[in-house]
Amino acid sequence: MKHRTFFWFILPTAAAMLLFIALPIVSVVTQSLHTPHDAVLTVTKNCGPFGCKDTTVIDQEATAALRTAEPLGKFVGLDIYFDRGHLAVAEVAQAWRTSDGLGAFFSQLSNLPFYRAMAFTLTFTFTVTPLMLILGFMIAVAVNTLHRHLKGLVIFFSLLPMIVSPLIGSLVLFWMIDSRGVIGAALQWLFSDPNLSLKASTGLTWVMLIVYGVWHAAPFSFVVFYAGLQTLPQDQLESAQIDGATRWQRTRYVIIPHLMPLVTFVALIQLMDNFRVFEPILGFNSEAHATSLSWFIYNDLGGETRLLSSAATSSVLTILGVAILLAPVLVRTWRDFNAKV
Repeated sequence: MKHRTFFWFILPTAAAMLLFIALPIVSVVTQSLHTPHDAVLTVTKNCGPFGCKDTTVIDQEATAALRTAEPLGKFVGLDIYFDRGHLAVAEVAQAWRTSDGLGAFFSQLSNLPFYRAMAFTLTFTFTVTPLMLILGFMIAVAVNTLHRHLKGLVIFFSLLPMIVSPLIGSLVLFWMIDSRGVIGAALQWLFSDPNLSLKASTGLTWVMLIVYGVWHAAPFSFVVFYAGLQTLPQDQLESAQIDGATRWQRTRYVIIPHLMPLVTFVALIQLMDNFRVFEPILGFNSEAHATSLSWFIYNDLGGETRLLSSAATSSVLTILGVAILLAPVLVRTWRDFNAKV
């Protein structure tokens, strides 16, 4: 392909990536380095029958002029990254010096909002992703062995969790685990404890969020793996069967290696998606027990005071977290590609 032809071919994609990806990231990074200007205060003297006294008031005109002249705010560099609401460098160092072991150190870290959100985000990501891959693969293999008249119906019901909106799905499960719901009432009857509540425990709340994450994401891996099974060379399976390979051996040495590129693809997509977990936390109303980095950003942007600089800093840290999370998978994919070339 000629250079000119390639240039015009790639130009629309490059322009879209620059406009919708690169520029917003640059804008967010820039905002994270600035903080809103403080109000300009002036001291006025009020005199009355009993004497004069100084009164401090906000100079609205000067404040508005300052914010108009410098709309991004006051440049603070990396100060927001290191404050108590984010990386909390000073607090972490203090906790490391005063804690009596790793257990006490991590207990103190859990009191910091950013690290509390990071703990749940990483736990959710590294638990849901492998379970979703395994469950999706098992469903795909099971459906692939069904009679062709049953496959369509089973596939339809298997895709329902993915069709339902994440927020609606989490709300449905939230109602089910309520003390008046099917699951909540059944657990109270099973353990003979009328006060048992899945919503009152941090551990149980995390478990329910993880269960919902696996339930919602498994259909995606099922669809991808099922499509991959349709391209599986039947002669390899027949040869392995003739050689006396068991069903487990055929799965391990024939099917799984054939699906490994799809496993990498699904893992990449789901790692990014799970790291941005947000809707289930809102649906379960579980902010008291579980928060994520995405909820952290949402909380900064909500309410009457919009903390744009704090939200921008959390966004940059989230982007860096996703990049670090995907780096090993991308490096492995690149090595496999170079080995084949």
